[in-house]
Amino acid sequence: MSDRVKPDLRGRTVVVTGASSGIGAAAARRFAESGATVAVVGRAPEKTAAVAREIGADAHLVDYARLADVRRLAEDLLVRYPRIDVLANNAGGFFITRKESADGHELTFQVNHLAPFLLTSLLLDRLTENPDGARVVNTASADYRKGHLDLDDLDCTRSRYRWRAVYSTAKLATVLYTGELARRTQGTGVTASSFHPGVTASDVSRDSATMRALMGTRLAKAMMSTPDQGAEPLLHLATTPDALAVNGAYFHQLRREEPTHAQATDAGLAGRLWERSAELTGLAATSRA
Repeated sequence: MSDRVKPDLRGRTVVVTGASSGIGAAAARRFAESGATVAVVGRAPEKTAAVAREIGADAHLVDYARLADVRRLAEDLLVRYPRIDVLANNAGGFFITRKESADGHELTFQVNHLAPFLLTSLLLDRLTENPDGARVVNTASADYRKGHLDLDDLDCTRSRYRWRAVYSTAKLATVLYTGELARRTQGTGVTASSFHPGVTASDVSRDSATMRALMGTRLAKAMMSTPDQGAEPLLHLATTPDALAVNGAYFHQLRREEPTHAQATDAGLAGRLWERSAELTGLAATSRA
């Protein structure tokens, strides 16, 4: 929305996860500036509350390492917001060494895929009820191109843990899931898109002191996008006039890109990933979400 006409989002509600800093915080500010009611969702209590205070919004805390906490968040959002126009699944991260969630899943996969899959599923009826249509915008990464999805080893217990490969695979799941969500919600008024924000200064590397130090150098900052720049494709996909034109699409920053990774366009794999994700999160595999 930088050099374009600012959309009028008065009367609209936008849920932004990972909004305590980085891309999510920048997006939350920009949505609020356009008149939207913003649900500021984050993991860090003080940072999340600070962003919410700044834009006059409510803060909602969640720990994606606990699926029970995701369910509690969904309940809170459903009670607080009678309509949801945009769900921005922006929260994510990677972990240098293998960690397990409270639910027994590899943490990078849970934080980047299983938790947003569950949250979206639990909010889907509210999104579908929106008379003006609702949008789901998922933050992916160009790293999806280096991923390889093995449905029999989603928790990385059989193979050697390589954090970059695991993160890439989780973002490949994001791209696949977005396309499958668009397919399953066709005709309901709900649309879904995903995007790569560019290499952006953010808390995605919070697990590694070395990575944080490197990203904090002047040279690294000069080479990276700002959070506002990283948020631009999210804002574009959330507000572009023709939502159907970007339904199921993947954007590399502001440019639509057809995925070249063979698995990323495998509809059968996308359906099986959905069913497996439903099993892992305790949802009925046969349901729409």
